[in-house]
Amino acid sequence: MAKMNFGGVEENVIIREEFPLEKAREILKDETIAVLGYGVQGPGQSMNLRDNGFNVIVGQRQGKTYDKAVADGWKPGETLFSIEEAAKRATIVMCLLSDAAVMSVWPTIKQYLTPGKALYFSHGFAITWNDRTGVVPPKDIDVIMVAPKGSGTSLRTMFLEGRGLNSSYAIYQDATGRAMERTIALGIGIGSGYLFETTFQREATSDLTGERGSLMGAIQGLLLAQYEVLRENGHTPSEAFNETVEELTQSLMPLFAAKGMDWMYANCSTTAQRGALDWMGPFHDAIKPVVQKLYDSVKSGNEAQISIDSNSKPDYRVKLEAELKALRESEMWQTAVTVRRLRPEND
Repeated sequence: MAKMNFGGVEENVIIREEFPLEKAREILKDETIAVLGYGVQGPGQSMNLRDNGFNVIVGQRQGKTYDKAVADGWKPGETLFSIEEAAKRATIVMCLLSDAAVMSVWPTIKQYLTPGKALYFSHGFAITWNDRTGVVPPKDIDVIMVAPKGSGTSLRTMFLEGRGLNSSYAIYQDATGRAMERTIALGIGIGSGYLFETTFQREATSDLTGERGSLMGAIQGLLLAQYEVLRENGHTPSEAFNETVEELTQSLMPLFAAKGMDWMYANCSTTAQRGALDWMGPFHDAIKPVVQKLYDSVKSGNEAQISIDSNSKPDYRVKLEAELKALRESEMWQTAVTVRRLRPEND
């Protein structure tokens, strides 16, 4: 474990150079790792573990997602099983089902969590709000978490590129005395960049805030607001989209991802620099109260309850698809289809 300085604050982190893959394999050499759920995180984590030489199997219900697992090389009856059978065979149960699915299958999973096993999550939701989800683990198992800071698709893509996606980790329950080493070995095995410590509660709260804030909700709201103002003032869809989205994602994001916002500013025109520095304050002042309101809603459990209630409705998927369809078919994102097609690399 290394001490690193983050903006003047020291944190303990685990970096791959100090915890090599060979050590992770040695720690888990006698374990059978079952990845339950082959949806968002399941493919990336399971395939990375498989490619890294761990004994891993997948548990998934029959259907399109099961067929995807078969297409990815998981063999029915050998490395691909029902959720129940995979949980039964495993010594480490990686619960990568959606939050709603975890709640529905928890009584089934729980019966296979025999003493000494480990229950692994990549999100603190089910445990943090277990008064609402009903997910209360037995006391004689390890309950651990590694949460990649990105999608399973990104985790897999970066792994194949020889890179790693940063992850947080947490220990909720250490029944065996091995919870920490199991956690870090799994974090290395799934292809993490570096690992930083958190708690289930902190991860769940920050994750829900981020999803609703800068990562997804706020960014769509900001982009749409600027696009609409430009369109309402006579700018064409192409111009409005390029100035709002395309330049951000294709030009500026790579710059500040590489070396920071100040470096990105330094590589823009003096007019852009001045405007950005002058207007970041008003945007900050307008947005921070909204973020605080969001955080309070998450911390109180209100956002968790909204998710639980909506995900439990029988017509949830139908309504979700209708909302996503409206987003997909909006002028801004239909403009995006044409803009992407016109990128030189797509000639």
